[in-house]
Amino acid sequence: QVQLVESGGGLVQAGGSLGLSCAASGRAFSTYAMGWFRQAPGKERDLVAVISSDGGRTLYADSVKGRSTISRDNAKSTVYLQMNSLKPEDAAVYYCAADRRLPNILVIPAKEYEYWGQGTQVTVSS
Repeated sequence: QVQLVESGGGLVQAGGSLGLSCAASGRAFSTYAMGWFRQAPGKERDLVAVISSDGGRTLYADSVKGRSTISRDNAKSTVYLQMNSLKPEDAAVYYCAADRRLPNILVIPAKEYEYWGQGTQVTVSS
């Protein structure tokens, strides 16, 4: 069982930066592949970035590639998402998710994640 709590959301101007954190409680965080997803009103929950349990592999949605960095600190049981050059279309509720996997495995579809946080709102003003 893993509990996830996101933090770091808020209001930022277009072109600005924001760092999100997702703290996990429970056992064996280092065995969980992690992902960041986002959902805007009236839209589906979309992938932002995912990272393998060992941190060795990452993947980004085309919409954020080059502007965002996902990372993790297994000693702190935390996964991070740094977003730069934010655009109004980045505004959404951002969720982190966890699923237990072997090292070096990325989990891409949202439906494959077992655990989810409650989400944190990111608002981007133009």
